Amino acid sequence: MAEAKRLLSYNNGKKNSVNRYRTSGSSSFSEQPPRGKRALLCCVSYRNQKFELKGTTHDLKNMRSLLVEQFRFPLDAILILAEKERYSPPTRKNIEDGFQWLMRGIQPGDSLVFYFSGHGLRQRGLHGDEIDGYDETICPLDFQTNGMILDNYINTTLVRPLIRGVTLHAIIDSCHSGTVLDLPLVYNMNTKWDDNSPRNEESSCNKGTNGGKAISISACQDYQQAADTSAFSPEKKNMTGAMTCIFVRAVKGGAASNNGKKITYQGILDHMHQSLNQEEKVSCVGAGFRRALRRKIFQ
Repeated sequence: MAEAKRLLSYNNGKKNSVNRYRTSGSSSFSEQPPRGKRALLCCVSYRNQKFELKGTTHDLKNMRSLLVEQFRFPLDAILILAEKERYSPPTRKNIEDGFQWLMRGIQPGDSLVFYFSGHGLRQRGLHGDEIDGYDETICPLDFQTNGMILDNYINTTLVRPLIRGVTLHAIIDSCHSGTVLDLPLVYNMNTKWDDNSPRNEESSCNKGTNGGKAISISACQDYQQAADTSAFSPEKKNMTGAMTCIFVRAVKGGAASNNGKKITYQGILDHMHQSLNQEEKVSCVGAGFRRALRRKIFQ
């Protein structure tokens, strides 16, 4: 299926008591985020639309739980955009404001997370900076009226400002998400590191950071589609984003099996592939994925 090939994008900085959950309204975007660990979680269901997604609600729960329980993110350092009454909706403006919140006042030692679960598209690039000629996008709740968020904007806003000592992890569960951060290097299981730098000599875009680190784990390659599925949930009932579910399982499983040692990126990718392969064997050549709903909208 489309998710079978995970992509890891990377830039290493070389130039080339329980608190309440954040229930942010618009005013909260202007608050100074805490130092250290902070995360922006965007989960879009597109309710009552013909391309509605059923898995993003569980994706949000799983990712928030991973950050809080596994990595000790303070609850008041997690900004959530979702189609739930307690949260601000994941509109284009709110997501872009969320980017500003995430990057505001970053200092060495900060650890940032951007998570997106929703639809993704691609469109013909106009700047000559894409190897395949297409820009990848994420689709906010109101993308039909206010437009998509392009990879160029994500790179400019989240990647290039990263200073030395600051690390960004992006986990993107959407179609066409392989290079949605436009990082200069892309890793996959077959060819290892691929150069994703612009090929057009007229394009002098620097896709790298300002000394920091940016790591992106995506659901699929730029030309592929992601999916919602119940195959990985208990009793095969709850719909989730396939990538999110096996990513969370890989991180938790890797940490448990490493006897306290740090889990590696390679270990996460290996664990994710093992989960996919195991499910395909158990379900007789992928029969379990017949319940999968492609995260696809009309293009």
